[in-house]
Amino acid sequence: MKLLKYLLALLVVVPLGAQELQTEKGKNLWNNFTYDVGNMFGGVCYSYSRPFHWKGNDWANFGYLAGGTLLLFTVDDQLNDWKNGFREDVPDFVMDYGHEYGSPENNYMLTGGVYLAGLFTKNEKLRRTGVLLISSATAGGFLQQVSKRIIGRARPKSGASSSTFDPFHLDRVYDYDSFPSGHAMLAFSNAYAIAKQFKSPWVKIGLYTVGSIPGLVRVMDDFHWVSDVAFSTVLSIFIVESIDKYLDSKYNEKYNSQNPKNVSWNLSFGPSTMGVSLHF
Repeated sequence: MKLLKYLLALLVVVPLGAQELQTEKGKNLWNNFTYDVGNMFGGVCYSYSRPFHWKGNDWANFGYLAGGTLLLFTVDDQLNDWKNGFREDVPDFVMDYGHEYGSPENNYMLTGGVYLAGLFTKNEKLRRTGVLLISSATAGGFLQQVSKRIIGRARPKSGASSSTFDPFHLDRVYDYDSFPSGHAMLAFSNAYAIAKQFKSPWVKIGLYTVGSIPGLVRVMDDFHWVSDVAFSTVLSIFIVESIDKYLDSKYNEKYNSQNPKNVSWNLSFGPSTMGVSLHF
């Protein structure tokens, strides 16, 4: 429920600030703001509707994601035991960053800040990035909050095995809300959306790496299994890409046409191969 509270706070506080600007400039800001808020909700709805429009390739990618996640399910306990061997070697500042950055409150502070910077500087590219960030975080955040209560997978810190489930809780049960990972989804959504601002594949890879830290930290601290984080990371890519395509029809600034196919993601799944490959 924290996610919904922070979203509502953003939608209340920002309009109040904008209403104070009654000049012609203020009216333009208000018009831009209301247009952008409409696109935020439009982007969320668009991303949720995509499965009804999937074709062969889309279903194949979903199949790879489901198959890869199921395969990781079978080794989650072993991977959890393996990471315990070097947990103490991870610096405290990395652990602190991983826990704090992926939290909903800090996520909306970042995404809201990016959006407001674009709004007040009249930078459409930055505005669009803010809209993409907020829409992606909202779509992914709401989806994971609902699904983790339905699925009810035990967290590693509960002491139960990775195959333990207690599904269909309306209220949050903290030891049984492991799948998927909200921290991983929010953090990587941000990194992936911000990376669209840059053409350099090396900058993109750097952002992807930083965006992966919260998910990995949650594994290290026994909040999630590896499959939780892997699934959430890939799903966040799907969500950002779908919303970005929706925003192509709403803004003149189009990321997809600036640097076509220089960086591409592919899912691979087979007897000796499983993962996400990045080509540039």
